Amino acid sequence: MAEMLPLKDRIRLEQVPMKEQSPDVRIHNFKEVPLGYTREEAIREAQRCLQCKNPTCMRGCPAEINIPLFIKYIVEEDFKNAYFTILNTDALPAVTGRVCPQEEQCQRECVLNHQGKPIAIGRLERFVADWARENHVHAEHPNNMNNKKNLKVAVVGSGPAGLTCSADLAKMGYDVTLFEALHKPGGVLVYGIPEFRLPKEIVEYEVKEIEQMGVHVICNYVVGATEGVDDLKKDFDAIFLANGAGAPRFMNIPGENMNDVYSANEFLTRSNLMKAYRFPEYDTPINIGKIAATIGAGNVAMDSARTALRLGAEKSYIIYRRSRTEIPARLEEVHHAEEEGVIFHFLTLPIQILGDKDGKVTGMECIKMSLGEPDQSGRRSPVPIEGSNFVLEIDMVIDAIGTMANPIVARSAQDVEVNRWGYFKVDETTKMTTDEGIFAGGDIIRGSATVISAVGDGKSAARAIHAYLSSGNSLRKK
Repeated sequence: MAEMLPLKDRIRLEQVPMKEQSPDVRIHNFKEVPLGYTREEAIREAQRCLQCKNPTCMRGCPAEINIPLFIKYIVEEDFKNAYFTILNTDALPAVTGRVCPQEEQCQRECVLNHQGKPIAIGRLERFVADWARENHVHAEHPNNMNNKKNLKVAVVGSGPAGLTCSADLAKMGYDVTLFEALHKPGGVLVYGIPEFRLPKEIVEYEVKEIEQMGVHVICNYVVGATEGVDDLKKDFDAIFLANGAGAPRFMNIPGENMNDVYSANEFLTRSNLMKAYRFPEYDTPINIGKIAATIGAGNVAMDSARTALRLGAEKSYIIYRRSRTEIPARLEEVHHAEEEGVIFHFLTLPIQILGDKDGKVTGMECIKMSLGEPDQSGRRSPVPIEGSNFVLEIDMVIDAIGTMANPIVARSAQDVEVNRWGYFKVDETTKMTTDEGIFAGGDIIRGSATVISAVGDGKSAARAIHAYLSSGNSLRKK
């Protein structure tokens, strides 16, 4: 068993890198890019942890993981208890260990940033979760009937917010039914994030673990069409709306209705959920052009541009109206995209998509931009440079400029108010909507955000639902 090194030795250790597929190999497959830590690498990285008396890293974790404790267990090679420590507050450790922006969350708060690189918390979390799956270690769910509350909660949407809320409520003894509109649970985790970033078997495994807690998952059930939110109020004591922001947003420029112009939602859903990347084994073709242009520079844009290359595009462009400094995507994703050959056109704004008489894309007229004063987001506003128009030769466009709320769920919830963007209005602390007993969280209250922020919403909502029901309240009593 490894031992915790003296403090002076821990401080001198360098962060352990994670091995990856080389770019020239991975560009031809959809296998995961980072390969994960070995047992020895995980222990070596865990030994760097200073085990701070005041662990600032925990302040940056929406999933509320006891980070120093699970890392201490890794050093002791007690991976089982490391796993249970994470699982105590995070029902999706193999997911968050892969796609959570740790560099902006827990790792940014690590004290080792003052003299080097922080503890690779996300990589260690992934190692522990993968070890548990590979060694068939499952959460322990004691059959304590005394914990059963005989109260029913409906959760709408099986993305990270819905899954987290369902798991936390099930632990508390509630009877939870999770409704998913698509044919597989997981939400954005299965339709939005490519296989090379998040293998779908990982999502399926963690969803099954949540089902083992007693959560009842119903797929192909479109709340707002199959049955409305107000209809659910008759059968459930509380409702959590976590249906995401799945409606695509477009630029509304000329030519956007032509063939071979995709929203990122459609493009990634076809590839991920419907497995177009395995055509013709799965009958979901995508017509990939020779030169694909993705508009936007968030994580979804990186996913789209990298997927286009893997599906056969000879060139893949990122078109972004700001500079490299303002890119919203994770630095790791930008780095991987550049390694794979994605070409970035910064300070560039598309103003028209060009095509032939058959409606096929042939090019994109753009204008160069300069950066002015900062806007509300804190980023400098892009300003067009007059007379700088030029044409890019392309034959495929992917709009990845964001998403918006699909109104189908909101229309079926008469007393739940939405803001001007169509997102549910909630109390920031409790996540309760304007209809008492109905709560909401995830992208449907703020627009596209991170997986880990949705996890945090799910946890907050579960606590608030518990408080609401513990006080004797219930939708069925209203």
